[in-house]
Amino acid sequence: MTNKHIVNVASIPQRSPFRYPGGKTWLVPQIRRWMRSLSFRPDLFVEPFAGGGIVSLTVAFEGFADHVIFVELDPDVAAVWKAITGPNFEQLSERILRFNVTKENVLHELSQTSSDVDNVAFRTILKNRMHHGGILAPGASLMKNGENGKGLLSRWYPSTLAKRINAIGGIRERFTVIEGDGITEIRNHQGNADTAFFIDPPYTADGKKAGKRLYLHNELDHADLFDAVHSTTGDFLMTYDNADGTRDMARERGFDVELVAMKNTHHAKMTELLIGRNLDWSRAFGDVQKELAFD
Repeated sequence: MTNKHIVNVASIPQRSPFRYPGGKTWLVPQIRRWMRSLSFRPDLFVEPFAGGGIVSLTVAFEGFADHVIFVELDPDVAAVWKAITGPNFEQLSERILRFNVTKENVLHELSQTSSDVDNVAFRTILKNRMHHGGILAPGASLMKNGENGKGLLSRWYPSTLAKRINAIGGIRERFTVIEGDGITEIRNHQGNADTAFFIDPPYTADGKKAGKRLYLHNELDHADLFDAVHSTTGDFLMTYDNADGTRDMARERGFDVELVAMKNTHHAKMTELLIGRNLDWSRAFGDVQKELAFD
């Protein structure tokens, strides 16, 4: 039976500079329980589809693994993580603090084409904060009314963003950022028994195409991903849309599948799959209902 307790995301440390469709803030309490349930303390924690990175940030800040690898295929998102974990992270936070938000200034900044990592990172954060729903995919538009009529200022919290960036930069030696393919990186570490993986692909395996609207990179060979995970000797946790095809791929490879209840940002009841291997679900998670929110 599902517990009616709702995770209060406001009580969870908000560490990511991103507001992300499908962010996993709601899952953080269960990630903590999962990490504590492992029979080993990971030398390495790998998130092959980093996105907003809240799970990896939790692992790094709370000391659940010695080192964390962010893997991100989107060059703009990867640039943010490179800048924040690089030596110039304070310049990025200071730039955010100085920026004067007007429609003219935002449009001017987003029209720039510099490929310098720090410039790309600033533009990406600005876009993420100014676009409807934080969507970074081509075709997304700027907010108009925003929350409470605040328009573009609705999601622009410069002091908060600077604080988060400086906190991550302060422990940057705990991170490695790889701009590349998540499945390849899983295979690069599949023989390390002291590695844990959190796998949350921003794609769906059931034929729905919402990912095309939300993400620049929205195609994935799901069977290949499941095969790569099956070959790992460490431990892993996957999250996926609840779909028959996903269940079939998991069961064909002997994975455990658990259906969890949650609510989306419109308070509609939904379900999602947690997929693992040899997990004591009651010990690692218990029965809890989750609430999905933006990071």
